[in-house]
Amino acid sequence: TSLSLQPVVTPELVQGHIHLKCTYSHPSSTAPLQYVVLWSRLSSPGKREQVHRETTLELFSYVEMDGANLRLGDTVSCTVTAFARDTPEQQSLPEESKGFYAGIKFVPESLQIAEDGKEHVLTVLSTVPIACPGQDDSCKITLQLSTEDLGSQLPGPPNIALSACQVDLLQAPCSESSCAAATVTVTAVTDFAQDGNRVSHVRAEPVGWRDLLWRAYTPKGVKVTVRDLPTGNCYSFTDPHIITFDGWRYDNYKIGTFLLCRSVSRVFEVHVRQWDCGGHRSATACNCGVAAQ
Repeated sequence: TSLSLQPVVTPELVQGHIHLKCTYSHPSSTAPLQYVVLWSRLSSPGKREQVHRETTLELFSYVEMDGANLRLGDTVSCTVTAFARDTPEQQSLPEESKGFYAGIKFVPESLQIAEDGKEHVLTVLSTVPIACPGQDDSCKITLQLSTEDLGSQLPGPPNIALSACQVDLLQAPCSESSCAAATVTVTAVTDFAQDGNRVSHVRAEPVGWRDLLWRAYTPKGVKVTVRDLPTGNCYSFTDPHIITFDGWRYDNYKIGTFLLCRSVSRVFEVHVRQWDCGGHRSATACNCGVAAQ
């Protein structure tokens, strides 16, 4: 029958190396038991591989993230069965832990933002401990951040902007599936183009790391969908006629330098300079210069 062993996989640093630990509970009403622990990895959807099998008297089992049998980016689980020492042929029903993702991940895993200038916080974290390979090295992983516009065939401005080009994941006690974390803000670039909703990826790549475990690892990126917003327009043209953002129309025949528009929410304004272009026949002014901040 099922013994409610409730196996759980957690990360742990053992002698400077990343290990995963499978812990399970002992039923209080039974005699001393032995346990068969089967470790497996889900390297890609639908592809499960057995990486280690162990028979033990302990209520835990360890495997090392060695970069060969277990790699960063794997989802790892342990399956436990129990049997009494005098009747090894009578085993309990196997119980499997939840899958533990070992590596770097973004929270949230996807973002939907708009071209409205707002900043959105993206957390990048490591689910495994950060090891210190030597005395001279600080306990951190440096991640180089980059963005990629998907489906854009034409050269142009990037679709999103990050507040930093790289972040450091500093060693910290593991809690709630995070052993190190950093934040970066993502903002949609306001491009004044009606180009529809566009998709970009934010990627993180470990840099300057000599350890094979990290050097051969490319974390999964985060998908960012940017919603296109209609752009406001105002005009000043010919002698000059003016149409405001909300559609008002009027004329300004005067000569001089004028404030054409100013934002009340950010540092942005446009000045226009007008000069006589009608001569003696009519009092007409034309745009001859523009300055924008």
